[in-house]
Amino acid sequence: MSRIQQTFSALNGAKALIPYITVGDPSLETTLALMHSLVANGADILELGVPFSDPMADGPTIQRAAERALANHVSLHDVLETVRLFRQTNDKTPVVLMGYLNPVHKMGYQAFAQAAADAGVDGVLTVDSPVETITPLHDSLKAQGIDCIFLIAPTTTEERIQTIAKVAGGFVYYVSLKGVTGAASLDTEEVSRKIDLLRKYIDIPIGVGFGINNAENARKIGAVADAVIVGSRIVKEIESHAGSEAEAVGVLVKELKDAIR
Repeated sequence: MSRIQQTFSALNGAKALIPYITVGDPSLETTLALMHSLVANGADILELGVPFSDPMADGPTIQRAAERALANHVSLHDVLETVRLFRQTNDKTPVVLMGYLNPVHKMGYQAFAQAAADAGVDGVLTVDSPVETITPLHDSLKAQGIDCIFLIAPTTTEERIQTIAKVAGGFVYYVSLKGVTGAASLDTEEVSRKIDLLRKYIDIPIGVGFGINNAENARKIGAVADAVIVGSRIVKEIESHAGSEAEAVGVLVKELKDAIR
């Protein structure tokens, strides 16, 4: 059983909190401290953003985080090394990488999958890899015991949901709105209806992200989803608390976790 499966099993119906941070924002050392603070304050799974110069799904907050990380010359190799360092003291909390295909393609799918497994990565989500073309990466990850995680959008058809359901691992990530990360106007009733549809075809946990920016939104989403994914709101805390990022993020994550208990 993978770390992700173990985590959801141990929750026994309680909802998982999955915070997102960008590796290297504001520094690699701070990222490692943030990871430990997130776990200490209630994070069940960590989602680490791989900095990329041309993001398609990320709003301005996460774009700025990626720019700061890239200014620090943070690479995919640095991301994997950060996970490896985290694993020296935490072998339990699942770590999911979220990013874009280009850096992975450059490294090579098999080489990346092997390096990710060696570092202690549990899942990979490549935003710009549609299910129709992901087989080489999916197979390389699966061979190393790493879950291939997929996004599902409000506009995804039932036919495509069924296709994704056949290959998705760990959990699926439902994008709660039409837009980029950090966008507003979260419609929790519409999210609930969509999750009812997803459960017809998907038998692994369903996490919901995009637009969840406070404890009340987290509570509402937690009432219908298996996991609540929060990114831009956490990155904003990092951006606005230079020198005390880990403490500020810890306070926010504890608030979010309390809301979904």
